[in-house]
Amino acid sequence: MTDSAITRRRALALGGAATGALLGLGLASCSAPRRGSRAPAPDAASNAAPDGQLCVLAPSTTEGPYYLAGALFRRDITEGRKGVPLTVRLTVRDHPHTCGPLKGALVEIWQPDAWGYFSGYTALHPGGRVPAVDTAGANPATCLRGCQTTGADGVAEFTTIFPGWYKSRAPHLYVKVHTGVSRTGRSFEGGRANWTGQLFFDDRYADEVYAKAPYTEHRGTRGRLARDRVYRGGGERDGLMRVTGNADRGLVASLTVGVDPTRENIASTADDEGLPSADPSSPSPSTSLRPPYDEASVSPYGSPDDAASASRPATP
Repeated sequence: MTDSAITRRRALALGGAATGALLGLGLASCSAPRRGSRAPAPDAASNAAPDGQLCVLAPSTTEGPYYLAGALFRRDITEGRKGVPLTVRLTVRDHPHTCGPLKGALVEIWQPDAWGYFSGYTALHPGGRVPAVDTAGANPATCLRGCQTTGADGVAEFTTIFPGWYKSRAPHLYVKVHTGVSRTGRSFEGGRANWTGQLFFDDRYADEVYAKAPYTEHRGTRGRLARDRVYRGGGERDGLMRVTGNADRGLVASLTVGVDPTRENIASTADDEGLPSADPSSPSPSTSLRPPYDEASVSPYGSPDDAASASRPATP
């Protein structure tokens, strides 16, 4: 064995040990090596993924106030909601086992529509000035929510739309990764939630999307990534997705995460997002608010000046 090989092996072992010390609940993401760097060779002492990616710590985040149990198994979660087409591709890897693809994990996602409303919580105003929620042709409790199990390659893929914004937050999706679940009809039960995360987009993609209808009908200030309350600024490690395509033809957003399938993560529903607690039993907006909504008079989020950031999306 050459001196260079020994040096490389020692570096990988130290890196793996450092990652293990940081894991805590054993939650991690797999991020690609920096441009121009050489991917390390697979090694039992490292956390190297088979395709040259490395597992690094990815802290779990709050699940936010809009989670609903009972997600339906399906790839297409749009239920006819209008917006820029988005394909979400999440690759899940088994962190303790050299970050190999994790087959059979259940990936659950949920998100707001193009105007910032969440199904099941449509009485909560998304901020700004926005039309009344439109649930025509969609189930008001299930649209833009769903789950899929990963294949042999560890991939779960969803067809959806680019999410709209709501008060104080940069555009994002929510995700949970479960293992050991049992399928019950069109949904699931049991098992353990191994990771809860939020998936983010670079501002340039949101700027492009929000210049198009129906997003232009939601007016006001929206959060920018650099000032988001939840995004920690760590790129892919903190949920920033790799995006290809454009707002005219549609976007594809991808991320690889590593989880420890033997550990359970208890996600917080606390007010980490600076939002009021959501209550799915609240009356629908059609019975409690009159459109078009104006946050200055009816928003539960406060006045127009208390947004976490002040960058206005493009106007039509």
